[in-house]
Amino acid sequence: MAANAPATVLIFDVGDYVVYPKHGVGRVIELQKSEIAGMALELYVLRFEKERMTLRVPTNKAEGVGMRKLSSNKQMEEALETLKGKPRVKRTMWSRRAQEYEAKINSGDLVSIAEVVRDLFRADDQPEQSYSERQIFEAAASRLARELAAMEQLDEPKALEKLLEILRASAAIYNKTAASA
Repeated sequence: MAANAPATVLIFDVGDYVVYPKHGVGRVIELQKSEIAGMALELYVLRFEKERMTLRVPTNKAEGVGMRKLSSNKQMEEALETLKGKPRVKRTMWSRRAQEYEAKINSGDLVSIAEVVRDLFRADDQPEQSYSERQIFEAAASRLARELAAMEQLDEPKALEKLLEILRASAAIYNKTAASA
């Protein structure tokens, strides 16, 4: 009887949006059975539209690599609340901070990604960012916007604009206090 039971319990179904920590939001487009090096494997086939990339993840490795369903509304609210906070920029060398920011983005944790977005956001009246700061900001903002878009069934530009509105409102508060200090 046990021979007919599936080898692994499937956590995701075809059509589900999922978050793969290193690549962000993708969609399960297929469940595939393949034989690789003589071993039968079940694979999730994920499609990342923005990167025009397809990724195959063994079903038994999905949890181990940190693949997860979209965040809960509570987690998203916590991330959006994080955007409203005062930016925290450490006074360490940029290369070290950049590594920390990249690690937070690749963790797939929504609040950590929101911290990067908050800390690297520059309002129009603030000093220009370096190219690498801008790249990391855009990667984090895009990752957060894609998950928000999938959760609220928006397109990514609308979700990004929603994030930027929160950031601009917070920057107006914190820039005034910084200017008067």
